[in-house]
Amino acid sequence: MVTIYDIAQRTGFSPPSVSKALNGTGGLSPESRAMILRVAEEMGYTPNMTARTLSTNRSNLVGVIYEDYYMLMGFKHPLFSDILNNFRTVVESAGYDLLFLSRTLGERKMTYTDHCRFRNVDGVLILNPVPGDPEITRLVSSGISCVSANEPIAGISSVITENVQGARDAVQYLIDLGHRRIAYISGPYLQTAPAALERLQGYKDSLLDNGLPFDEDLVEESHFWHTQSGYEATRRLLERTTNFTGVFASNDTLASGVKLALEDSGIYIPHDVSLIGFDGDDLGSFMTPGLTTMEQDSRTIGNTAAEILLHRLSGDCELESIRVPATLLKRDSCRQI
Repeated sequence: MVTIYDIAQRTGFSPPSVSKALNGTGGLSPESRAMILRVAEEMGYTPNMTARTLSTNRSNLVGVIYEDYYMLMGFKHPLFSDILNNFRTVVESAGYDLLFLSRTLGERKMTYTDHCRFRNVDGVLILNPVPGDPEITRLVSSGISCVSANEPIAGISSVITENVQGARDAVQYLIDLGHRRIAYISGPYLQTAPAALERLQGYKDSLLDNGLPFDEDLVEESHFWHTQSGYEATRRLLERTTNFTGVFASNDTLASGVKLALEDSGIYIPHDVSLIGFDGDDLGSFMTPGLTTMEQDSRTIGNTAAEILLHRLSGDCELESIRVPATLLKRDSCRQI
């Protein structure tokens, strides 16, 4: 294995100078640093991460907590996988590797905080946690640098879609097409994971903006965020009323269940009912007709979450709550009436 002493002997620089060049520290001239790095590459130098961790108390590892209690899609979920991919690109370019954190290590049960300590991670991305999980609360209180993507968590910085305005824009689009009776198929109402409630607020605000009454009979809560739950919620809605011409679904996966339930009742999109979703994932593009939706900006969410965590790791302790706008993606599931 090539060491810094081998590189020092080849270049004529002292071992401390070689170490500074390799770690990007110290007062070396650009020319000297470039020469040392070139020789290190030619010699096939690979840093000893164990030694570096001991000397700097940094592992250059970022932990990722990703749960899927309500989605039931795992890493197949297009929004969260895109957020994670964009987050990874930024942190890896800064010299960090990702490590997925669980509550087990082999047969040993452990908390997230214990796993972070065991692996000596420098920071953690929390993505789609189990709502109200007390282990997340303990992790946030542990002093380990954390950031949350698309879920507000007290005590740490979060990067979240602007759900209220996004829902407001979705319903306004249906109203602009002439719809006055608009149903809302919601995700689960959870204070600790408030996307569905925030989108409900946007739905109500848009009705109020246009002088339209809020009718509780047009709102149905799904128990989960997946297609079957959207289907079941729509069947419950149809048992009460069919007096609506538009449906706003709280995400695209629910919207696919809405479409199936309506079609099973002989109601077709967009001829009989217009349908708009929320997410902008690939699922909507493969539906027939293509699903009009509010597209979440997974690139900005992932990149921004990564940049915030990197700032935290460099000593910036300012808490931020950033809201990222969703944008209307027009397809063919809505029509003028």
